[in-house]
Amino acid sequence: MSKDRYQVQSLGTKEDAANITAFFLSDRSFDDTRHTPGEIEHFRNNPLRALDGDYIYRYVGCEKDGIIGVNSFMENEQRTGGYYWDYIVVHKSYRKDGIGSLLIEDMISLLRGRGARYIITYTCDLDSYLPIRRLFERHGFEVAGRMKDYYFEGEDRLVYYLKL
Repeated sequence: MSKDRYQVQSLGTKEDAANITAFFLSDRSFDDTRHTPGEIEHFRNNPLRALDGDYIYRYVGCEKDGIIGVNSFMENEQRTGGYYWDYIVVHKSYRKDGIGSLLIEDMISLLRGRGARYIITYTCDLDSYLPIRRLFERHGFEVAGRMKDYYFEGEDRLVYYLKL
């Protein structure tokens, strides 16, 4: 399948938010389901907060499986053009279809259009997160730092940065 087949949409309704939450918490989304308590709270609450403008949620859906990709980001607390990229996740059956790249390219284009200066994101350093790290790097993100034992003991957080 080609990424030309899919269209990125903005979260705009409570139904969209509920569908995104259900997708986040489903067995079709994340490979690592050992979510921290903060992640679970995020998945349950932040899609609804996007309706108030706190977050930007963009997603890809299809008739057969509903939501198959989600990307979330927000301007940082300084409000000077820096953005914090929170989560990107693609349905397990649709990986390798270009949906992750489509969501990233959409985000970069949207933020450049808003005059954003940079995007910061993060991920875990475990080997199982290597595919997402490669995806970040393919889109120009560079490692900017490491926080030891951030998620759990022995699981570091890698911080990635992209200058726009």
